[in-house]
This record gives sequence, C-alpha cells and structure tokens, in this order.
Amino acid sequence: MALHKVLTENAPKPIGPYSQAVLVDGKFLYVSGTVPIVPATGAVIEGDIKAQTHQVLKNLEKVLLAGGASFSSVFKTTVFLKDMNEFAAMNEVYAEYLGSTAPARSTVEVARLPRDVRVEIEAIALVGH
Repeated sequence: MALHKVLTENAPKPIGPYSQAVLVDGKFLYVSGTVPIVPATGAVIEGDIKAQTHQVLKNLEKVLLAGGASFSSVFKTTVFLKDMNEFAAMNEVYAEYLGSTAPARSTVEVARLPRDVRVEIEAIALVGH
C-alpha cells in the first residue's frame, strides 16, 4: 500500500501531528477534518454557522484539489457540529457545494471542536474520476 501525504498552502496548516489529507494507492483521498480557518491569516472566520460552513467547504475544496480530487468525486463525508440545532443552516450551505454529488454522510453533535469552531467536515474521495 502506497501512502502519500497531501499538503497545500491554500488551506489551513495542520495544528498537530497529522496531514491535511492522505492519498492511498493513488486512488482514495482521505481528507482530515477541516475547520473554518482563513488560510492567509490563520484566524477562525467570524460569523454564524453559515459563514463557518462556507469557509470549511472552501478549505476542503483546496485540499481535495491538491490531492487530485474534487467535490464531484467525494463519496463520504462526516460533519461534526457543536450544536445540532444549526443542522438546517449548515445543510443549506453544504448543499451548495455537495448537493449534486450527494455523498454518503454522517452528522454528529460534539461537545467541543478545535479552536471552539461550530463545524468541522472530513471527506473521502476517489481520485481521477
């Protein structure tokens, strides 16, 4: 099995001992949980769940592209929400980016996320499709 770490300056740098994504055998891209940090400043974007979800998905797209994938090749996501009451608003933004693809998805409410953000999203994509 061949593993290749993916790193792009166009998305937030990892804040721990992990990769933005790992490409497995040149086929499957596993993207780590992505949070609403503005890559240029390193700051969490200000705003509500919609603003944070937009930033998360912009960051996620940059990592996907760096790994040779795109939103159209994502087949599984996991969404972590600080407050499940914000599900509908998050889902509205999510649909703008992944609605036509409609990957399998799990959404869970968690007690706390890194940097106290409201949302984090991870993804698995097929490369080259």
